[in-house]
Amino acid sequence: MKKEEQVKENGNPLPERNKRHHYDLKNDIIFKAFFTRKGNEQYLIDFLESVLKIEIKHIQTREEVNLEQLSPEEKGGRLDLQAELNDGIIINIELQMENEHNMEERTTYYSSKVIARETKRGTEYQDIKQVIMINILNYEMLGFEEYISKTAIVLENHREYEVLKGIRWYFIELPKFRKIHPDMNEKLNQWIAFIDNYDRGLVKMAEEKNQTLKQARLEMNYLTGDEEIRRLAELREKWEMDYKSAQRAEREFGLKEGEKKGSKKEKQEIARKMLMKKLPLDLIEEITQLTQEEIQQLIKDKK
Repeated sequence: MKKEEQVKENGNPLPERNKRHHYDLKNDIIFKAFFTRKGNEQYLIDFLESVLKIEIKHIQTREEVNLEQLSPEEKGGRLDLQAELNDGIIINIELQMENEHNMEERTTYYSSKVIARETKRGTEYQDIKQVIMINILNYEMLGFEEYISKTAIVLENHREYEVLKGIRWYFIELPKFRKIHPDMNEKLNQWIAFIDNYDRGLVKMAEEKNQTLKQARLEMNYLTGDEEIRRLAELREKWEMDYKSAQRAEREFGLKEGEKKGSKKEKQEIARKMLMKKLPLDLIEEITQLTQEEIQQLIKDKK
């Protein structure tokens, strides 16, 4: 394929290959590829030690990012990173760039799935591994100033007594971090600045103070030049754009789930409006539930 050609997926153009879009760790494909690639264990250890405030002697990530290994759901849906620490603690890290107003519910649900997946048949209750969920958010969720929050489940009448220690949640809210003047001598702040890549001055300072991050920059430069990884990152970016387009279309045309079951005439009218907006045909098909042939007929009728 020539460099000037645009790669198409579902009929929509992806960014041109010769226009090198800059990707950072806020793209979850890049995030997972960076932290799970063999030889990069030191970076994940350094980051997790800064968050958890513990020493990590051994870590095992679950898998590397590979184009052939990714399922359709991962290419277009939720993609997280999992690792097991030396003492059996299971770490699950998720990036969430858009506020879908369901983070508390979804992270609770996903944590239960992680426990269920890790608990083999015949496992004694006392042998169930602890699960730590780390959520890195590109929006503000909690109504407090702290940019990193850790949960603890306590008794209502004895708040000093912690119970149910099997699951812990951490929430790192990037917009709150951007509002402060962080102490860049702290390793956690160095890593948050590096991941966020929002303030180049802070990133440069972090890399000067942390030799691991200086090496990580070289790995990032190599990784973001890898054609396979860039292809996955582009697919991810395109899916997110299509998802937002679908949400906007539903708001704009007032199309709720119940309305999707409306008359054929109503669906055709909605499709005509979407065609006038030059929205992708596959998106119109998904929203209106009309067939491709029916949509093509509307285009012909318009002519």
